[in-house]
This record gives sequence, C-alpha cells and structure tokens, in this order.
Amino acid sequence: MARQPPPPWVHAAFLLCLLSLGGAIEIPMDLTQPPTITKQSVKDHIVDPRDNILIECEAKGNPAPSFHWTRNSRFFNIAKDPRVSMRRRSGTLVIDFRSGGRPEEYEGEYQCFARNKFGTALSNRIRLQVSKSPLWPKENLDPVVVQEGAPLTLQCNPPPGLPSPVIFWMSSSMEPITQDKRVSQGHNGDLYFSNVMLQDMQTDYSCNARFHFTHTIQQKNPFTLKVLTNHPYNDSSLRNHPDMYSARGVAERTPSFMYPQGTASSQMVLRGMDLLLECIASGVPTPDIAWYKKGGDLPSDKAKFENFNKALRITNVSEEDSGEYFCLASNKMGSIRHTISVRVKAAPYWLDEPKNLILAPGEDGRLVCRANGNPKPTVQWMVNGEPLQSAPPNPNREVAGDTIIFRDTQISSRAVYQCNTSNEHGYLLANAFVSVLDVPPRMLSPRNQLIRVILYNRTRLDCPFFGSPIPTLRWFKNGQGSNLDGGNYHVYENGSLEIKMIRKEDQGIYTCVATNILGKAENQVRLEVKDPTRIYRMPEDQVAKRGTTVQLECRVKHDPSLKLTVSWLKDDEPLYIGNRMKKEDDSLTIFGVAERDQGSYTCVASTELDQDLAKAYLTVLGRPDRPRDLELTDLAERSVRLTWIPGDDNNSPITDYVVQFEEDQFQPGVWHDHSKYPGSVNSAVLRLSPYVNYQFRVIAVNEVGSSHPSLPSERYRTSGAPPESNPGDVKGEGTRKNNMEITWTPMNATSAFGPNLRYIVKWRRRETREAWNNVTVWGSRYVVGQTPVYVPYEIRVQAENDFGKGPEPESVIGYSGEDYPRAAPTEVKVRVMNSTAISLQWNRVYPDTVQGQLREYRAYYWRESSLLKNLWVSQKRQQASFPGDRLRGVVSRLFPYSNYKLEMVVVNGRGDGPRSETKEFTTPEGVPSAPRRFRVRQPNLETINLEWDHPEHPNGIMTGYTLKYVAFNGTKVGKQIVENFSPNQTKFTVQRTDPVSRYRFTLSARTQVGSGEAVTEESPAPPNEATPTAAYTNNQADIATQGWFIGLMCAIALLVLILLIVCFIKRSRGGKYPVREKKDVPLGPEDPKEEDGSFDYSDEDNKPLQGSQTSLDGTIKQQESDDSLVDYGEGGEGQFNEDGSFIGQYTVKKDKEETEGNESSEATSPVNAIYSLA
Repeated sequence: MARQPPPPWVHAAFLLCLLSLGGAIEIPMDLTQPPTITKQSVKDHIVDPRDNILIECEAKGNPAPSFHWTRNSRFFNIAKDPRVSMRRRSGTLVIDFRSGGRPEEYEGEYQCFARNKFGTALSNRIRLQVSKSPLWPKENLDPVVVQEGAPLTLQCNPPPGLPSPVIFWMSSSMEPITQDKRVSQGHNGDLYFSNVMLQDMQTDYSCNARFHFTHTIQQKNPFTLKVLTNHPYNDSSLRNHPDMYSARGVAERTPSFMYPQGTASSQMVLRGMDLLLECIASGVPTPDIAWYKKGGDLPSDKAKFENFNKALRITNVSEEDSGEYFCLASNKMGSIRHTISVRVKAAPYWLDEPKNLILAPGEDGRLVCRANGNPKPTVQWMVNGEPLQSAPPNPNREVAGDTIIFRDTQISSRAVYQCNTSNEHGYLLANAFVSVLDVPPRMLSPRNQLIRVILYNRTRLDCPFFGSPIPTLRWFKNGQGSNLDGGNYHVYENGSLEIKMIRKEDQGIYTCVATNILGKAENQVRLEVKDPTRIYRMPEDQVAKRGTTVQLECRVKHDPSLKLTVSWLKDDEPLYIGNRMKKEDDSLTIFGVAERDQGSYTCVASTELDQDLAKAYLTVLGRPDRPRDLELTDLAERSVRLTWIPGDDNNSPITDYVVQFEEDQFQPGVWHDHSKYPGSVNSAVLRLSPYVNYQFRVIAVNEVGSSHPSLPSERYRTSGAPPESNPGDVKGEGTRKNNMEITWTPMNATSAFGPNLRYIVKWRRRETREAWNNVTVWGSRYVVGQTPVYVPYEIRVQAENDFGKGPEPESVIGYSGEDYPRAAPTEVKVRVMNSTAISLQWNRVYPDTVQGQLREYRAYYWRESSLLKNLWVSQKRQQASFPGDRLRGVVSRLFPYSNYKLEMVVVNGRGDGPRSETKEFTTPEGVPSAPRRFRVRQPNLETINLEWDHPEHPNGIMTGYTLKYVAFNGTKVGKQIVENFSPNQTKFTVQRTDPVSRYRFTLSARTQVGSGEAVTEESPAPPNEATPTAAYTNNQADIATQGWFIGLMCAIALLVLILLIVCFIKRSRGGKYPVREKKDVPLGPEDPKEEDGSFDYSDEDNKPLQGSQTSLDGTIKQQESDDSLVDYGEGGEGQFNEDGSFIGQYTVKKDKEETEGNESSEATSPVNAIYSLA
C-alpha cells in the first residue's frame, strides 16, 4: 500500500511550461509581419511510386505570403508542368501521375520560398527520392555440400532498395528458420552456421526481403544444404547434448571469427544514432560471445545484447561512447578476441537557435546562431534567401561570426534572416525575422477568466499581451494594494504570475496591467481555491490463491463542488473491467483470481482539477510454470541423469517434481509416473529397465496445484535382458462346466526387458500330481478344455522374451467350471415373528451335490393374497439371500394381514439348484399407515373444518380414527381433547372456544392391533391476532353505516326497480327479449371460499377436484377417486419399493364407473366398504 506521487509527466509539463515563459513573444496575426515557415516535409523525403507525390510547405505572415520553389538550386516553373500544382493559400506541391508519367523523373532537391513585402522565409532543402523494390536477379544455386561440424555462411545479397529491405530466412513452407547461438542471421542478412550438424540438412533455405513502402516480399532462390557425416542418427542419438559432437565423431575446434574478419576493425557512428557492433564466431562446441569496453564499463542504461549475444547495440550515441570495444569468443578448446575502434562524429546540432526579433524604432537587438558538430560546422548568414554579402549594405547592422547586431533599428530594417550551419555530415537551417513596430499594449486572452486551483498547489495566472516597445506588466489583487511580485508571487517575462503555494486567502480577483510609452491595457482573472482530492483509505497489498475473490478498497474525500471520478490502473495501464471484475465507488472486486491478475493496482481519484493515487500489489499464488530444457546426461545401461530448468513458481514455492516416462512399444502416447523428487532439486538419476525406449517429462507441484507437463526429452533406449519377474494376479476359473480359464495381468513395458514378450502357461490336477501340461501364450488368457466339474488345479505362468526366461513361478490353485446344484435345502421351517417378519430354518445340503462353490442359500417368496376381501395384490416374487455357512435367517418387510408362499434353493457360481417344498404362512394384522391428505380449513373465527383421506395401507381391518387437538397461544398450551371416529368418517368440525389461539391437530388410524402413524397439522393464524373480534365486527359496522354505502344500495335498488318495470311493459306489449339458449352449458358452482372468507391451510385444497364436473341440476358426478382401480391397475403389476414390497396394493373390484343421479358426494365409496368390514 503506498500513496503515489504525481506522475513524472506532471512535473515535466510544469517545467516545460516555466521554460516557455521566457520565450519569444508572438506577434498577433492582425499586425503586419514577415513570413514564418510553419510546416514542411522531412529533409530525406521518400515517396511511394504508386501514389501522387506531396511536398509540404506551409507559412504564415501578414500580408499572406506567396510561394515559389527551386529544384536542384534552379527555379522550378510549376506552370509549365501539367502534372504539378500548388495548393491554394499554401506552398504545398502536388505531383499527379493519374494521367501518366514516371515518378523517378521528379527526384531531386527541392526548396520552398515564402515571401511577402517584409521578407522571405526558406524551407529546408528537401531531397525527394522514389522508393524502390527491385526484383531479385535470377540465378542457379548449386547445392552446398559441407562436412558435419564445419562452419558455413549462406549469403543473401539482397537487391539494393530504398529504403533498405528487412531480411529474414524461411523454408518453402513459410516456416521461419530456427535460430540459436549456433545458427543465426547477421546484420547484413547472411545466415551463419557456427558449425553444421546433420539436422541442418534441407533443401529450402530461402532468403526473403520485405520492402516497406510497397509492402512486397522478394524471395531468393532457395539453397540446398547437404551434410556429409560418418554417424547418421539412430534412436539413441541426442540432439543438442553437450557430448553430441564427440559422440558423433566431430572434431572439436577452437573459435575463429566469421564476421568481422581478423582481429581488429573500426566503425564510425553519428551522434544520436544507434551503434551496432557484431561478432559471429565458428567453433566446436559452439562458442559463447562476451562484450567489453576498454578502460571502462558498457553504458548499462543504453547498451543491450541481441542475436544470442552476438550483437551489442548502444542507443542514442554520444561523444563519450567513443573508444575501443572488444568481443570475446570462447569454448572449451580456447578463446579469441576481436577489437572494434568506435569513432563518434556529429552532424550540426543547436546550441543557440536564432529567434524572431521584435523591436521598436530606435531600439537595439541581436540574432545569435550557435551550433556544434564534429567536425565543427561553418555558419553562413542569408537575408530573405540571399547571401548576406550580396544584400545592400546596412549601416545599422553588424555581422560578428555567429551573431548579427542591430543598432537604432528603423521600419526599413524589417527582413527575414536565415542561418545555415553545416559540416560533412549534414546541415541546419533556421529562419528568424526582424520586425520593427510601434504598437500600444493589447491583451491577447479573453477577459474575466475563471481559474480554479487546488489548495496548497503551485499555480500560474496567464496574462498574454503584446506591444512594441515591449510593455511592462504589473499584477494587483482585488483592485488594490501594491504590485504583486516577490514572496509567494513571481512574475515572468511573458507576464504570467506564479503563486508558489495556494492558500484559501489567495482566492479573489487578480488584475494585470501592461504599459508602454504608447498606452496601457488591463485584464482580470478570478481565482477560486478548492479542497484537494485525497484517498483516506488506500488499497492494501494482498496475497491470494488462484480462483479466490479479492477486494481492493479506495475511499476518497474531495471538494463537493467538483465531480469525482474513480478509475483503476493495472501495471500503470488502464484496467479493463471484464466479467470477473466489479468496480464500485469505493472498491474494486476481482472474482476468480487468475495468474494474469497479478500486478500493481493503482486507484486514481480525480476531479477536473487534481487527482490522488494509491497503489497496492496483488500477488497471485498460482500453479508453477512447466519445467523446460530437459537434458539427459551420464548415459548408462540401467540409469541416466535427467536435468531440467525450473519454471516460475508463481509465488508459491515448488514442493515436488514428478518425473514421468513414456515408451513407444507397449503403450505409445501413455505417460506413467516414474519417480518423485523434492522441489529443491533440478537433476536426478533415474533407474531404468532393460529394453525400453524411454522419453521423459517433468511436472512441478506446489500447494496450489500441478504445472503443465514439460516438453518431452530426447528418447533413450536401454539394452535387453531376460525378465526378472512373472505376471501377477494369476487365476483359474471355469466359464463352463467342463473348462477352466487361466488369466493373468500382462506385464508392462518396464517389466518386459526384451522383445517378443510371451508367457509359458503350465497346469495339472492337484490331487493326482500328474505331469505338467504347458503352452506358450502371447496374450493374457488361456482356456483348458475337457475338465471334470469343479476340481482343483495347480497353475504356473512364467514370462519369457528373446533374451531368456523369467524366474520359476509359484503355483496358484484354480478350479474348473461348476455345474448347477443337484439338491435343495430340506426340513425348511417357517415361524411368524410379527406382522412384517418371519424366521427360517433349514438343513444343510451334502457337499457333493453342490457341484461347485456354495455361494448362498436363497429364499423366494411372494404374496399370494390379502386377508381383506376384494383387495388385489401383486404376486411378484421377491428373494432373500443367506451366506452358505448359515442354516437360519430372517425375512422382513412383509405386508401384514396377508397369505404368503416360500421356496428355498442352493446357489453356486453356476446358478440356482432345484427348489425346495413350497411353504405357506400368514402374517397377522398390523397397525395402519397415516391418514392421507389431512386438511385444516378455517372458514371463520368460530369453526375449523378438518378433512382427511383413508390410509394408503390399512394393514388390517380398520376400527376407526383418533383425533387429538389442543389450543395454544405462544408458549401457553391448553388442555388436550381426544375424539374417536368410525372408520367411514373423514370429516370433522371443531367449534372454537378461543378466537385468539391457534390449534394443533394430530390424527391417526386404528385397527384391532392399535393406532398407526399419526399426522399433525396446525390451524392458520387469525387475520389480526391482537384484536380478532374487531377484525370481523367493526369492519362490517363501519361499512354498513357509511353514507356512501347506503346511497349505493339505494341506487342499486332503484335501478333494479326501473328494469323490472321496463321488462313488465315489454312483456305486456308482446315484446321479445333474449333468453339463455345454450342449456347444455354447465353452470359454475359458487366458490364457498368467496361466500364465507375461509382460510385455506391444506396443500391440496387449492387444487380442483380431479375428474369431477357439475351437472345441470347441481349434482357433482364423482369419477375415479385416488383409490380407484385405474390408479392401482387392476390385474397389472403395481409399484414396488426397494425391498420388493408392493406399494398401492389395496384396491377393490370396480363395481361402477361413476355414481349417478342426485347421490351425495359423501356417499360410501367401494373403499369405504372395505374399511367398514370390522
């Protein structure tokens, strides 16, 4: 967290502003003045031949200047060339080639002259050149044949272009040629090989030249490179290995310079340009390049290394960069040095550029033209474009080298002087006019400006003026007091008033007064002082894990009269607020922080007058970057050293490195973990298996996660050997009753140890100890046929490859196939434990009848019928399993009050044996399930209506329902009341005794065994628990006694009376009136809730009665209820829960499709008839 000072540009701008305060005073354009050049083309003007040529020259003056040009120092007559025109009110030339012509014909040196009656101004001499992009000359290039390890230069020799083209090397597939410290392109465009290797051999080394102006690329015919070698690559070769050269029989050589030649050279560079020094060396191994300066250090602020340290660039060269530089090329065979003597020359540069001179008649003045360069430049003065020596003599003018002195100037002294300073490296040309005027003071800025400034800041009040002689200027505050200058004030030459530190009392009106001998002028500026903008709660440095949320605070105080804007920078650049960020007035929130979010965040609180900055740094803990530059060394038969360069840990230390390998024979493309190492190492010796073509990669791990895998290393193949182990997980199991399948887990690539891995499979019967059978198998299974049923075998599986056999394996016991059991359990006994469970007991079967491994005893049982009449049940079979070593068990989750049948079987790996004798049993009566759809309704404050449906599972003969309810009000609970109902009753009304309290109802169903599960509901709260009586009574009284209500009722009664009279009259006259003709349309019943304002509390009450409709006579036709046979599916399979029990089996035979006539909707349903059988 840090409060940032103002950016450097703020100070720089203020300093530049102060420097400009002492500059020359401009003449207002409404006053007569000599010409001044305001815009011109560059000295070296290169144009595109496909476009029209534009040579710029703009000038100002009063009167407006006229223009003419010279070409190659001779007058250029524009009127005689139809292609050349000059823009109106400008000296800019336009050369149009739309009607033909060659741009090259107009190359040359141009100079613009701007003239009015007070003098002539000159532009620079503009050298016009047409850009050129010549074609590469056609040539046949013979193949380049070179011995491996030798140096090589492929010359580019691009055609000369204007400007010089950009050179690059590519293949025919437009892929850049890979460059490194061994292979690189020189500054001259040639491609240098410090030593050639076999992988460099290809047929399409092509040099390309890109021309800037024409946007074209010219391509040289490609080189074909053939490399002679004694050691072609094989699978165990390693590219870029340190010992690669000796392994390939390439002789090592000391370095020698390919460019520049010899041991010493010299170079000249101009001041302000870039110095580029280059050294390219050959040698085996590839040499390293280092740079030094004799007698001193390289300028660290301007020097940088390029092209893999083969080039040294020093920017913006100055005289102190002269001297001797040397490059050192070295490898393990030795080193050599090349010395480069650098001389810095300079084209002319200004020390004191001449400025316009404005004088009053009779005043003195001088023009100064000072420049430096190497060699020292000469100075030539001109007046109005002519050499000063050729001008008429002027007794008031004296030339003293680089200075012209004027004494007692008069109106006739007005002219434009040119200073031309030059040496062999260039020239400078400057125009400066001398103007002699008599002008009273005048103000050049608008009157009564408002200036707003920030408290305690430095500020400047401008008062631009003009006059000749130059007026004196004084400042006053609030129209009184003495001249403001000194102390906290400072007045500059151009009239600006600087206030060094603004205070509240500095607010007011400031008056500037300019005076000379011809008069005076004044202007006023109103100054307002504002409070500064300050960040009082700054963002703090934070450390966050990737994927978390970060909030940076920034709370600001500012002057309330100024509009505040809060923005954010990241790494000093404007922050893009994307979907993962949220900017509020006082904070910035970043969701799902990622590695790219790391950096410095600056809160910028700004108004139109000032700003405040506060910076915080966000550190993101991310997964490490992948390791790189994997290298294999110390190659041995069964080991190798792997070295890597760690990637960035992304602010979380690397804890581990995981080394993985891939082989290309058994599982190509599949990576396996090899070993794991601490995060402090970057090299490890890896143990290797025989006959594996290894390739390695490394993954870095920190507390945030794992990096992406590194790029793979080179491959390394180990030699073969006999297997040292045998396959594991050997099994023998029968898939049929007369076979045995032998299986095993095949060995992987690191266990094969050699080519053609195979398995020797042996087997024999364990009891007979007969001779071993054997077979060689290439897969991972073998089936032995014609075996007896379920007998044990000894099994052995041995690995073998082309180098030999593995160790002698241990024997494994397997079994041949099983057959179905031949016997069923006997003496099966069933004992009923309760209404939902029974216990079983049986006798064990003889082992020889199992014909396999006894897996379990299994009981199959099903529900034959219910003891309730007319109740359909599902007879789907269910099963219960018991371990083979047990002779008893329990079957649970049965339905009460039902008839069941049961059978038992023996189960082995083949399947079920024969079924035992069928046993029948009956479960006793149980308690019912909870009543369904218990609904509590409160139509008014006096009664509560209860409704419910019968239990889904009666589990016996229903004897009735038990209702318990109690009144409660907060923590106060009343006495519990118990009501018992018959099995057919499904409604009950409770008379409230306390209108304030709520009620809690608990309802359960009963059989002869007892009460079942209960369901509980509470009545809704009254509309106004504080004064429930008033909620009903007062409102009615208020409405009935209101005057508007009585008037409305009288109006309605009067309207009804009028309608009756009209109808009676029409009827008596025989008139017709419409009647309802659509008699078949059912009339909607009245909603009882609308009638009595009931409160609905049940989940089901708001749903319409399914499948019912109202007939014309008002009766409701009751269709299928929830207990209908359609819902349960007569004769079909019902629904079952997880243990196989049947859900929804209590149904009846459907006697009628629907009730008819005027029967009550409360009429006894078929289900009610079942419940009433008690």
